[in-house]
Amino acid sequence: MTAPSTFGLSSEARNLHWLLTNLVEEVPGILSVAVVSSDGLLLLSSDPGRNAEAREAREERPSGPRGSAADLATIVSGIGSLTVGAAKVLDFGGVKHTMIAMAEGSVFIMSISDGSLLGVHGSASCDMSVVAYHMALFVGRAGHVLTPELRSELRKSLESESESESGSDPGSGARPELAERER
Repeated sequence: MTAPSTFGLSSEARNLHWLLTNLVEEVPGILSVAVVSSDGLLLLSSDPGRNAEAREAREERPSGPRGSAADLATIVSGIGSLTVGAAKVLDFGGVKHTMIAMAEGSVFIMSISDGSLLGVHGSASCDMSVVAYHMALFVGRAGHVLTPELRSELRKSLESESESESGSDPGSGARPELAERER
């Protein structure tokens, strides 16, 4: 996992980054984690530096797993919206968590607060009950601090990271084969 830079962030934002890092490091089989706002925007990710890497991998082998937190955020937002709609139609109350088990892995989604969601992409070998337990711990610890102000700070932090990643020109440290491919 690439540790995100927490320089200049509030103590609450640094605490959320620490909780997310702890979740990924403590639970075997977790591939990617994303915290998504109620409007579907990525707030926090276990692999912010891997978005470019995931795009490269997608071009090289389009049928494999993406690995990108941006892709996971899109999936989490879509599934979260679908399950909230289903819960309203069925009139069973709010959605607490959703799990999708596939042949090669799993996706877990848990409500945090105010419509925010925690999404985890796990390998086929991960223990689903351990993942769910640690997700519940994260939600319990993070839910009360995920205020509108903190969500705004996290969004701005991710936007500045993506701008600094995309702002580099092909000759300033980018891989030569990527620079060539872009021409």
